[in-house]
Amino acid sequence: MAYDIIHVAGKPHFLIPVHEFTSIQAANEDLPQDVLEQLSLGKDAPIKIIRKYRGMTQADLASAAEISRPYLTEIETGRKDGSIRALKSIAGALNVSLEALV
Repeated sequence: MAYDIIHVAGKPHFLIPVHEFTSIQAANEDLPQDVLEQLSLGKDAPIKIIRKYRGMTQADLASAAEISRPYLTEIETGRKDGSIRALKSIAGALNVSLEALV
């Protein structure tokens, strides 16, 4: 899905429908604004951003999600999409909704 970008006071902003904004906020209500901004920029994988915010290594997250670290690495780098089961497990380990990761 593509969003429009507008500039206000020299800063870029995404223009998204209110219902999508509301669901994003609800799904990420415990994440600070700087993390939400990193997620919205899309420069790094959401899993990596949230994992680092939570202070977890890949090994920590893989263990908590009960998946292998190499598999987690492939998901984070985009080499693999990750199964729904794995993504749900990762979301649970990171204490975020599945929507926050995709």
